[in-house]
Amino acid sequence: MDITALVMAGGKGSRLGLSEEKPLIKVGGKPMIQRVIEALSRANKVKDIVVTTTRYTPSTATFVRRMSIKVLQTPGEGFCLDMKYAIKSLNLRVALVIGADLPLISSDIIDKIIMHYEQCGKPVLTVMAPAEIYKRLGLSISCVFESNGNKLVPLCINIINGGMIDKERLDEEILIIEDERAIVNVNTLNDLKIAEYIMYKLKCF
Repeated sequence: MDITALVMAGGKGSRLGLSEEKPLIKVGGKPMIQRVIEALSRANKVKDIVVTTTRYTPSTATFVRRMSIKVLQTPGEGFCLDMKYAIKSLNLRVALVIGADLPLISSDIIDKIIMHYEQCGKPVLTVMAPAEIYKRLGLSISCVFESNGNKLVPLCINIINGGMIDKERLDEEILIIEDERAIVNVNTLNDLKIAEYIMYKLKCF
C-alpha cells in the first residue's frame, strides 16, 4: 500500500505563548517538525512526505524546503478543513495525517499504525491514548472521547482513504496506543518540559 504522510504544520501555537512558529520549537536541540520528518523518513511503509503549512507558518515552509521535503500551503481554516484540502489537492489514495508537534514519534510506531490500518479494512483509522496516561504524565488535554466506557484522547495521527474524503460518515477503526513516544503532544510550555524530560528518560535522541 502506497501511503503519503501529511505533516500538519499550519497552526498558530498560541497556547505556547512563544514568538517562534510552533513546528520550529526545539525539543532536545532539534525542531519538532524535523524529528517528525526523520521518523517518517525511516518508516518502511511511508512512500512520500508532504508538509502542509499556512500563512501562519512561513518560516516552517522555508525550513522544510531546505530539507528537500514537499510543501503545500493550505487555507489555514483549521486542522480538519486543511487536511481535507490537502488530500483533495494532492489526489491522495491513502494519507497518513500526523501533527508536527509529536517530537518523540518513531518509525516503528508509524509502521505499527500503518500495519493496523492495512489489516482493519476500514477507510479511517484514528489513533488514541487513554486519558489517564496524560494525567499521569501531566500533559495538557484538548479533548476527550468515550469509547466502550474508556476515556480516550486523540493523538493527531490518522490514516484516511482519500477517495472517500467527501463522504459525511465513514466507518472508523480506533487504535489505542499507550507508548509515551506517541502520546507526547506539545501544546503548552509545560508539555514542552515534559517532552524534554521523557526524551532523555527514554533516550529518544
